Amino acid sequence: MGKLEGRSAIVSGSGRGIGRAIALKLAAEGARVVINDLDADPAAEVVAEILARGGEAVPCVGNVTEDGFAEAFVNTAVESFGGLDIIINNAGYTWDAVIQKMTDEQWDAIQDVHLKAPFRILRAAQPILSQDAKAEIAEGRRVHRKVVNISSISGLFGNVGQANYSSAKAGILGLTRALAKEWGRYNVNVNAVAFGMINTRLTEATAGDSSIQIEGRDLKVGMNPQIADRMNAMTPLGRAGAAEEAAGAVVMLTYPEADYISGEMITAGGGFLG
Repeated sequence: MGKLEGRSAIVSGSGRGIGRAIALKLAAEGARVVINDLDADPAAEVVAEILARGGEAVPCVGNVTEDGFAEAFVNTAVESFGGLDIIINNAGYTWDAVIQKMTDEQWDAIQDVHLKAPFRILRAAQPILSQDAKAEIAEGRRVHRKVVNISSISGLFGNVGQANYSSAKAGILGLTRALAKEWGRYNVNVNAVAFGMINTRLTEATAGDSSIQIEGRDLKVGMNPQIADRMNAMTPLGRAGAAEEAAGAVVMLTYPEADYISGEMITAGGGFLG
């Protein structure tokens, strides 16, 4: 029996990278997982991987920023698994520029994916969580459900060229702490994890050599190798983290051992403190 046997989870942006690693860890502990990605193929691949390992998973393909997505995401868990116990708000990307060159479109797009989308998903989940909690409390049972929102060291300390991203990730901390207070009566633990330098397709590529397509936009991704080396040198552990290590920081907050932790933010950054 895994620590999360019988629990159901939704993980946004789980077709690739850290989200995929989170979904696989949840499934390995027995959770049934809704896999989300912008594209059908990566989502299907993760679902197939979980099924091949004896777990349970279903896809929910779509853009977290689209109207109606949050309700569809939550309903997929309820309809497929009978309820919702774990919410991981992970989806996101960066679209950088110094402030004098940053457009309203850049600002709005990053706020939408990193802050508005988690807000909408949590809002859509509230009726389900409160209904189940009230029934359990009436029966004299205490069942803890878990929310983990993803932030970044950019949200804690700021970062050059990331006024949009840093602001959204700082906002996630406010959202986390507000909901920890609102949802404590439902026995829902709401926490956040701020990632430092983690090796993913968005950071491993050389800046300017690779791009991703989001909502019809081709966005350059990657990091200048000199900046990456500098960040590694500033990190006490001396290296970037692996996606599986980042996922571990998230999934441990969903375990029963974390039932009395709420409203907290932990940093998975190898000791990096700004």
